[in-house]
Amino acid sequence: MNWAAVDLNLLRVFDAMILELNTTRAGDRVGLSQPAVSSALGRLRHIVGDALFVREGNRMVPTMRAEQLAEPIRTALRGIEDALGNVACFDPGTAKRIFRIVGSDYFSTLLMPGLARAVRESAPGLTIQMLDHPSSAVARLISEGAVEMAVDSGSVMPDWVSSQRLYRSVMVTLVRRGHPVIAEAGLRPGDMIPPDLFCALPQVLMSMDGSLSGSVDQPLKEKGLSRRIAVTVPHFHAVALAVAEADLIGNLPEQFAARVAALLDLEIYQMPFAPPPIDVMLYWHSRHQSDAAHEWLRQRIREAMIFHRTAEA
Repeated sequence: MNWAAVDLNLLRVFDAMILELNTTRAGDRVGLSQPAVSSALGRLRHIVGDALFVREGNRMVPTMRAEQLAEPIRTALRGIEDALGNVACFDPGTAKRIFRIVGSDYFSTLLMPGLARAVRESAPGLTIQMLDHPSSAVARLISEGAVEMAVDSGSVMPDWVSSQRLYRSVMVTLVRRGHPVIAEAGLRPGDMIPPDLFCALPQVLMSMDGSLSGSVDQPLKEKGLSRRIAVTVPHFHAVALAVAEADLIGNLPEQFAARVAALLDLEIYQMPFAPPPIDVMLYWHSRHQSDAAHEWLRQRIREAMIFHRTAEA
């Protein structure tokens, strides 16, 4: 292998391709055009003596040699980033960088108004991408460098993941205004729904995998009760929309519920046996702890989320 021909940017392109398996998206990740990515891959193929990526139907897949190179190259790149990051300065006014944050539509709804405003005003060259993945994938995505940060509800993380609590949330029940059964029971917004009525009313559940149980069910089970799940949907917004259009009830974190209730003319009630409060956390890889750009963005995220703290948080 001709080591003199190895350009650091070629390795960055390779790492981006391993993550994206698409030349256009890989280019977006490293700030290059699609033709420039293809050219870089061509040079790297010549140096390595391997195709590295081959087309399989409508997608690109790595060769065995590419898979062997992936982790050593990523480790080397992260080491260089760490070494340079300790001395590099960050000017938000001129910086151009992409940050990927994983978090459900619940978190992006609360985070993005404030964060988008702060970024546009102070760091217009930054691009923020919100991605939606299950909590079980967060540690892997951070480890692979597929995302820089994650907003999630208190998942157990490896030791190499740094974290900070953003706020605490409890679950509440959303009901459409004028729901006939709620009205007949004489309940008003803010009241606690009686256990028997809560369990009898058909409910919509946010479930990414279609499971028919959630955090609400364990407290009910401990009381010998169970509820009727009529609909499952994969997003929090879909819960609110279903409640707004049907005689269903839905249970959502209080901060998110307050935001969508105002938009969809919904009412908020207390649950009879609410699950324990949820700590909403910001996660990032410990190697980025002293990265000036990371520190700046983490502070903006904390500022954007501070308005969602309750008195107990």
